[in-house]
Amino acid sequence: MSTVTEGLGRVGLWTGAFDGVSSAQAGELAGVIEDIGFPTVWIPETIGRDPFVTATLLLERTSTLRIATGIANVYARDAVTMANTQRSIEEAFPGRFLLGLGVSHAHLVDRVRKHDYSKPYSYMVEYLAAMDEAIFLAVGPKERPETVIAALGPKMLALAGSAAQGAHPYFVPVEHTAAAREVLGDGPLLAPEQMVVLDSDPATARETARTHMAVYLRAPNYVNNLKRYGFTDDDVADGGSDRLVDAIVAWGEVDAAVERVKAHHDAGADHVAVQLLTPGGRGLPEDQLRELGAGLLAL
Repeated sequence: MSTVTEGLGRVGLWTGAFDGVSSAQAGELAGVIEDIGFPTVWIPETIGRDPFVTATLLLERTSTLRIATGIANVYARDAVTMANTQRSIEEAFPGRFLLGLGVSHAHLVDRVRKHDYSKPYSYMVEYLAAMDEAIFLAVGPKERPETVIAALGPKMLALAGSAAQGAHPYFVPVEHTAAAREVLGDGPLLAPEQMVVLDSDPATARETARTHMAVYLRAPNYVNNLKRYGFTDDDVADGGSDRLVDAIVAWGEVDAAVERVKAHHDAGADHVAVQLLTPGGRGLPEDQLRELGAGLLAL
């Protein structure tokens, strides 16, 4: 890994919480996260704020925090725009931004964005090549900065290792991390996301987990990937079986989160992006963030 990807740290946060508050409050939250000691925050792109506007805001309001996109949708911008936005942020905040790209999902591309999702893998191959060829005449880096891609299946994982600098898998069990490292080989960054619920009551913890998992269990990309690891239609029905919930979400005290993150590291992850889930999706409670930090940042 390079200096930039090594600087992500062993553990970071993944959150969509910045979309749920004002931009001023988002900057304050980023400051809290930096104060706790998390080195990196991953932010998504769906139908909220533009992730590059948010990334720039958060970088400006902090001094050491790194921001990564998990992920920016390749159908939302052409390759030249994406490459030159990446370079622009790198010029302004050297070494503090990592571009994560992904093909998203059919419903978000075909229906929401009105693009053609018929060949997402081929589209990504061509898109990465076009990014490498993008002309950039402003002040900034001559070489295009590092990129990781959202990858679940073997073909996209292989592409992440050959045409990018690594992979950012989302909504995966630890077994996927081991398989991903096998495909990637040594060198490329492997940075899976891991959901966490700080609640030791099995019923309420799993209820919180299922609430957050529901949208992903309606996405064929995720469901098909889970089936590669032995999960069945019964597992993904009705909000997810206990077996599936427990494989995707680490719930309990902080020790449960630490144990799961260690398992990803042991399976080959370089960095784990922890997503803190709360009942009703009520943001990122500072007390729970500090609890997580105390347990995870020593890894």
